[in-house]
Amino acid sequence: MPVLHPPGQTTCRGHIQDPASQRLTWSKPPLNVLVIRKIRDETLLEPFKELCRFLVEEKHLMVYVEKKVVDDGSLMRDDSFSAICNQLCTFREGFDDISDRIDMIICLGGDGTLLYASSLFQGSVPPVMAFHLGSLGFLTPFKFESFRTDVDKVFEGNAAIILRSRLKVKVLKGMFQRHEQLLSAQENGILPHNHINNEAGKITLQLQVLNEVVVDRGPSSYLSNVDLYLDGRLITSVQGDGVIVSTPTGSTAYAAAAGASMIHPNVPAIMVTPICPHSLSFRPIVVPAGVELMITLSPDARNTAWVSFDGRKRQEIQHGDSIKITTSCFPVPSICCHDLVYDWFDSLAQCLHWNVRKKQTSLTDASDSSDTEN
Repeated sequence: MPVLHPPGQTTCRGHIQDPASQRLTWSKPPLNVLVIRKIRDETLLEPFKELCRFLVEEKHLMVYVEKKVVDDGSLMRDDSFSAICNQLCTFREGFDDISDRIDMIICLGGDGTLLYASSLFQGSVPPVMAFHLGSLGFLTPFKFESFRTDVDKVFEGNAAIILRSRLKVKVLKGMFQRHEQLLSAQENGILPHNHINNEAGKITLQLQVLNEVVVDRGPSSYLSNVDLYLDGRLITSVQGDGVIVSTPTGSTAYAAAAGASMIHPNVPAIMVTPICPHSLSFRPIVVPAGVELMITLSPDARNTAWVSFDGRKRQEIQHGDSIKITTSCFPVPSICCHDLVYDWFDSLAQCLHWNVRKKQTSLTDASDSSDTEN
């Protein structure tokens, strides 16, 4: 099992945690590893087989993978991999709960693989090691070429860790949606595990979100009109295309495209970013981690709104519904390739080309006609 050691430094004002000193060590060696592979990408087939061989034959670990990954036609046709394939433990999302069996997660793909891995664990999340085999790779700092060396180093312990905060989200449905969803659940024979009937008779959808919650106007041609509450007090109404509530990790995703600042993942905060607001003065804001935000349709809203969570589980929000958002108690421990400072700024430069421009030449190399004598 992993043990996080966040040592700090003592000052005359007390104890201040040093985020750069967050380390991961193991109380006992990891035994069960979950491997998440990007689906529908044939280029990841060989890296996936290499990694599984290494984990099963050399490290003697129990490896968990999704059933649809093992059922891949290309994988099943490889006779040389069949012995390894038969030793893999499989699971199906939404049917099998493996959250209490996994010691570590290894992701092969892009940022979406880490977001998907996060969604599988609605409670405590094992440490995640993400290899960059996708398109963007902002959250995947490791290069696969050196995976044996890197995995060995992580297993030895004392790896740097970023604790990526998540959002705990509750969607309270009104009576109309409650009736519709109960009928749908009865047709399917089972009520989804993340739906809860609360004491008020409403259905609650409960989720852990790593990047952002997006509320938008959906297919309607009208502006969205939603009210935003902070700790029970109305702070503003959002009129525009919608609003993004994001974690610091999500500040470099959709929120950055909507004009928000980029915040380091170790900063405890929640970001609120309007999407194309119909106001010149509506700027993105940052609020303290731990506050509770609530979003509802404004009473005079002309249309409904739609909500999605890390780009998934999109659904309609009507009058009488509410979305409650606060900081989760279960962050995602993301293993660093170097350290949490270098990794983040390197991702800004490599993926988003942050502050990339041609260098200005020095005065000694430049010829300035205004400085020359006539």
